[in-house]
Amino acid sequence: MGKTHALRDEVKDHLLLQIQTGQLIVGKTINLAALSRDMGISVTPIREALSQLEQAQVLQAVPNRGFIVARLSQHEVKNLIEIVAQLEVMALENSVFHPDQIESLAILQKKMEEAKTLEKGLVHRFNFHNTLVQHCTNKILLQILKDLKLRLHFYEHDFIQDHDFFENIKVQAQSVLETIQENNLPTAALILRMHWMSVLGHIETQILKN
Repeated sequence: MGKTHALRDEVKDHLLLQIQTGQLIVGKTINLAALSRDMGISVTPIREALSQLEQAQVLQAVPNRGFIVARLSQHEVKNLIEIVAQLEVMALENSVFHPDQIESLAILQKKMEEAKTLEKGLVHRFNFHNTLVQHCTNKILLQILKDLKLRLHFYEHDFIQDHDFFENIKVQAQSVLETIQENNLPTAALILRMHWMSVLGHIETQILKN
């Protein structure tokens, strides 16, 4: 049972990486056989992973086609970002940071700053936000947040393609880091909330353009 769960989680992590690198886009069909061949994993844990992602509404099962990346309406994207923002702020407020954990955040923030491409910068952004809340004491909250973020990553990669906007994101990440270094979590939470609202505004604008 444990091995099956580990393989299932490996598949989910693999799909997440494809999202982050732009290989898996909205509307694309996921080829189960090809995924099994590429990963060297039997189809059973892959089906489990895909079914879980369908339950989380990341994927959609289409008759005679298989699983595709679900498309969200503008209203759904707005609701999703608002929920992720609330939960991530809540997770940050319920976190305790030790010096080595703050150093890990600083390394990721520096990688975001020094990324040569926007795609790599987005990967480091995802990792920064995941690391930011991973020390939250509420593990149920973290699991819910992880599932919601997985769905949101598709839309962030598609719509955060503006270098000037990404520069703003990096400034906001730096501000969050600095306030955590100062042991000022209330201010860090406030900056984090403002960050998500700016992401929401940007993505809504991009959706309207499309």
